[in-house]
Amino acid sequence: MTTTEEPAVRSHAFEAEVSRLLHLMVHAVYSDKDIFLRELISNAADACEKLRYLAIAEPALLSGDAEFAITVAGDPTARRLTVSDNGVGMTADELKDNLGTIARSGTRAFLDSLEQAKAGQQLIGQFGVGFYSAFMVAEKVRVVSRKAGTDEAHAWTSDGKGTFTIEPVALEEAPARGTRVELSLLEDATAYAEEDTVERIVRAYSAHVPVPIRWVGTDGDETRQLADGSALWVKPKASVTAEEYKEFYGTLGGVFGDPAVTLHYRAEGRHEYSVLLFVPDMKPFDLFDPARKGRVKLYVRRVFITDEAEILPAWLRFVRGVIDSEDLPLNISREMLQKNPVLGSIGKGVTSRVVTELAKLAEGDAEAFGKVWDAFGAVIKEGLYEAPDRRDELFKIARFRTSTSGDGWRTLAEVAKDLRENQTALYYALGESREQVLASPHLEGYRARGIEVLLLTDPVDAFWVQTALGYDGKPFKSVTQGAADLDAVPLTEAPAHDGAAAGDVVVLAAQLKEALEGKVSDVRASARLATSPVCLVASDFGLDKLTEKLLSRHEGRRSGAAPILEINPRHPLVKALAATATAGGADRVREAALLLHGQAKILDGEAPDDPAAFANAVASLMEKALG
Repeated sequence: MTTTEEPAVRSHAFEAEVSRLLHLMVHAVYSDKDIFLRELISNAADACEKLRYLAIAEPALLSGDAEFAITVAGDPTARRLTVSDNGVGMTADELKDNLGTIARSGTRAFLDSLEQAKAGQQLIGQFGVGFYSAFMVAEKVRVVSRKAGTDEAHAWTSDGKGTFTIEPVALEEAPARGTRVELSLLEDATAYAEEDTVERIVRAYSAHVPVPIRWVGTDGDETRQLADGSALWVKPKASVTAEEYKEFYGTLGGVFGDPAVTLHYRAEGRHEYSVLLFVPDMKPFDLFDPARKGRVKLYVRRVFITDEAEILPAWLRFVRGVIDSEDLPLNISREMLQKNPVLGSIGKGVTSRVVTELAKLAEGDAEAFGKVWDAFGAVIKEGLYEAPDRRDELFKIARFRTSTSGDGWRTLAEVAKDLRENQTALYYALGESREQVLASPHLEGYRARGIEVLLLTDPVDAFWVQTALGYDGKPFKSVTQGAADLDAVPLTEAPAHDGAAAGDVVVLAAQLKEALEGKVSDVRASARLATSPVCLVASDFGLDKLTEKLLSRHEGRRSGAAPILEINPRHPLVKALAATATAGGADRVREAALLLHGQAKILDGEAPDDPAAFANAVASLMEKALG
């Protein structure tokens, strides 16, 4: 009987998304290739910080080497560049998972954004695919890693053309712990092995990573330190330059450019902590990820703890940065963090400062704040629902499109200041797009009276507006719910037609209600319609129509209350039907009822209850008209 040993070198194929990504990398889509080194250094720093945290509970993992460092070595003659760290390291399985099958969530979104924007240098770090940027400058990449606390080491090797191998290596060929990334540089990338080039890139992009960075020349001796690993956030604000903030923001957020807001301060008193936060000016790819996780790193006395502490509320998840506490215990578990009162107090205080800074930006630089609101307004409005105690603060910075604002933004204060004579509420219209809302017949009566209506088109709008009591003493009221109560507000111009006789309208409404039994709860004359014949509205105590639609779509819930059909007494069709109803034409009214109800559903963006019957009724009507 013979046995065959499992091969030491295992070959694997990249997942399809990774292969597609590598193809783009190798074919130089990006204009700035320097960022590959920033990404490798950032990964090395993360590995050191992870081990620093694990060693709190298991000091033996450090094996007597508690001084973390990132080492960059270059040899232009051999076209070789190496980035090493003494961090946590990886097992063979982790090498495969982290470097071969990373196309879980970020890669597809990255590729889609890249192909649309052609702006890869701004997106690589943002999407967590930075390691692959090494293939922009290397014809082969070899990663040798030894997991802290283990006695095995493995090498991952690939030329970026579809496959990679993983094999065991002798311990003497591997780091004592941590990871070494070896790049065999392309001919036109030889300069990346030169000390001057490496120093320039480190100073531009990685000067403030919290781990020292050292340069090693071709003779193998450490020549000098390129970055001291000092924590920028604990330095006095007055000693930090705008360029340093920009560099740190790029390293932290994986994006280029300037943040919209930089918030740097030290809190002292009941709790002591340092804060360095940034509000970006562009959306991250995972802004609407269902997990709604934040991206603020938590440190305790300069020791990295986690970036999943949920310090800030989910409605501020776009904020990037660092919070460093002096009070939390170093050995606190990530599970205990969620219930820790100190962290809760810190989160409350920092949230207040972020909202205050946003308010200052809104007052001082409307254009800059407009970009922030364009990018994150839909997320900030989640706070109107989830944090009712902060609603007044958020109302000050909230911006809205309205029926009269065009492409501009309006504040609630501006809308409240311009209320029409006898207007007793702030009116809003929910919808899935501004164009859809503006085309709705429900706005006609408000438009005819010059009433400004808030256009609420983000999904969260349907929820916060139901729980908010109002603003400046005026309640919020939906244009598709309850009686319009517009008669007291004067029209800005005379109506085009006189209305049908009140008695005729009452008779028509009664006959339509009978014909539409089960489909509508009532039929009544409308104050909200000006040019359309009919519309459907919710009752005073029912759900707004869009809210009901959202709940039906996501939870399978439907309200038990049928809608109300409103008819426009001034519309020629309604006037003619009213006269017919009074003259004994109940049968013709019954035929018209199906068409009117179907038309109202279509105006709401929905299909008639029975599309086939509706189509037949339309055909029959056309046939009679042509005959």
